[in-house]
Amino acid sequence: MPSAPDSASIPVIPGFHPDPSVCRAGEDYYLVCSSFEYYPGIPVFHSRDLVHWTQIGNALDRPDQLRLPPDAHSSGGLYAPTLRYHDGRFWLIVTNVNGDGNLLFTATDPAGPWSDPVRLPGVHGIDPDLAWDEHGTCWCTVAGISQVRIDPRTGETLGEPRRLWSGAPGAKTPEAPHLYRIGAYWYLLIAEGGTERCHGVSIARARTPDGPFEPCPANPVLTHRGTDHPVQNTGHADLVQGPDGSWWMVFLGVRPRGGSPDWHVLGRETFLAPVTWVDDWPVVGEPTSARTPPPWPLRPPAEAPVRDDFDGDGLAPGWISPRIRREEDCTTGERAGWLTLRARGQSLDDSDVTFVGRRQQHLSCRAWTLLDPAEGSGGLAVRLDERHHYEIEATASEVRVVARIGPLRSVVASRPSAGGPVVLGVGTTPVQEITDPRDGPDTVAFYVREADGTRTELVRLDGRYLSTEVAGGFTGRVIGLYASAGTVRFDWFDYEPYED
Repeated sequence: MPSAPDSASIPVIPGFHPDPSVCRAGEDYYLVCSSFEYYPGIPVFHSRDLVHWTQIGNALDRPDQLRLPPDAHSSGGLYAPTLRYHDGRFWLIVTNVNGDGNLLFTATDPAGPWSDPVRLPGVHGIDPDLAWDEHGTCWCTVAGISQVRIDPRTGETLGEPRRLWSGAPGAKTPEAPHLYRIGAYWYLLIAEGGTERCHGVSIARARTPDGPFEPCPANPVLTHRGTDHPVQNTGHADLVQGPDGSWWMVFLGVRPRGGSPDWHVLGRETFLAPVTWVDDWPVVGEPTSARTPPPWPLRPPAEAPVRDDFDGDGLAPGWISPRIRREEDCTTGERAGWLTLRARGQSLDDSDVTFVGRRQQHLSCRAWTLLDPAEGSGGLAVRLDERHHYEIEATASEVRVVARIGPLRSVVASRPSAGGPVVLGVGTTPVQEITDPRDGPDTVAFYVREADGTRTELVRLDGRYLSTEVAGGFTGRVIGLYASAGTVRFDWFDYEPYED
């Protein structure tokens, strides 16, 4: 069990980056996460110190790799990838729950390009894992927990699937299996308890990759259930060795805030914790923080720029869209230095809306954009799914703020517009003091920047309605730009955190 809570525990990849899987290739580390209904799919990160991560691409960035039909539900799509480095290649296996099942991709460079998918019709179940034994046999293990041998180059299954150890008797949702050879044992790491407050990580070991498996007497080896730790829902973990040969665990967690029942708004984030070995069993320490960094030199990258001026040939890899992104509807090549969006759906209520956004990664942040609505309408939105979003929208004659909460949609503020380009903003502010058990986690404010540079707040909304505890599902907030009618152009987009 972890030690006493550390209020400075912070994610190594903040925001909606769940289900981390990590591998090491020489001095380099690579990590992937689930992306669900968003395209491009499966963000790929690089690090040299396990603490600082830079997104270098998306593994599934071509339509022929990723089918997400317009009716694919939110929190569908791509679930729980596993990334491994074997025999000089990177191997990525993932489930597309919207019809394609389990898929396997390879690359010599994790930044891409990645191969077309190898389909695995004989592998049934989500959260697939890959492991190779000393004979070169590839073992694929899936949630449940079951296992089958496969030929990873063809997708053919070899033999029949068989059940393995599935955690504590009666435990909810045994999933996220990862199989490793460490020392004299094969270890089977799984998550159990569901990805909500009862989430946890358990482990078993065997002398062979197919068992029989002996459970750790100290299971779960990681959980924050029933504690007041600031990081909750801890689970879905993966193991990796640090630069000094020590062992570490990446795992997902959330940072809930507010009154009862607590709400998390950024989605499930990626955390890092040290692992020691006692009697050939892992003991997981407290998540890393500014006060407890790893015992090797850190290698932080250059600060990410606040502004995206849309000067490149395409969008940076951190920009994502629900289900599909058509070049004719989203381009930086039509007006130099501007992002042009053409409307498909009429609003963010529609599954085929033209929307590009970036994950909200900070509890306190502000985003601004300059848009020209002369040929249509659109704006700046905070999206959780089609039924839960807030947005500030501009037309040639009006600026309005719209709130969609479940079955209800309402214009909650508006003001006339003089026409021409307008600067719109959104800011999130966490609640600092709980005075009522019904207090929400944060507020979401919408602004117009006036000609003299001052900002006018149009409305401030309760952030709980853009939380997983209200909306359900597996994703987090995405802040971005959209078109609801005609053509809308955006000159720049700023995103930056600020001190609470």
